[in-house]
Amino acid sequence: MIELNATLIAQILNFLILVAILRALAYKPVAKMLQQRADKIQETIDKANSDKKAAEDTLAQYKSQLADAQKRAQEIVDKAEITARQEREALVAETKKEIDRMKQNAQLEIQNERDRAFDQMKAEIVSLSLAAAEKIVAKNLSSKENDKLVSDFISGLDKNMFEDAN
Repeated sequence: MIELNATLIAQILNFLILVAILRALAYKPVAKMLQQRADKIQETIDKANSDKKAAEDTLAQYKSQLADAQKRAQEIVDKAEITARQEREALVAETKKEIDRMKQNAQLEIQNERDRAFDQMKAEIVSLSLAAAEKIVAKNLSSKENDKLVSDFISGLDKNMFEDAN
């Protein structure tokens, strides 16, 4: 079995001294270096998280601004459509008024021309009637000749009316 002799005890004692020396000289600096590295990694992770949060906040702001810009753009488009519709309706109304005015002027002009033509026809009928009456009075003919003369006069009136209408 295992003998406990001085060599074994010296080896155990040497091993413990070596562990104490290594702990003092190597383990503490390595542990300290590992802790610094861990702290640096944690600091980098924290900074990355804060940068991510800042990026998310900035993205949210940009999305909000984009939504506002789109809303304003839509309002501008809607306002332009309303303005265009109002201007079109105003132009249509103005055009209708102009057409109505032109119709009224044309109707008035037609009525004036009709009145002038009627007055002119009346004057011609009166002059022709006077001429026929003069002929009848001048000739003092028989009733048969008077009827023929009136028929001729009426035919002459019809011819004159058609010539004036053309």
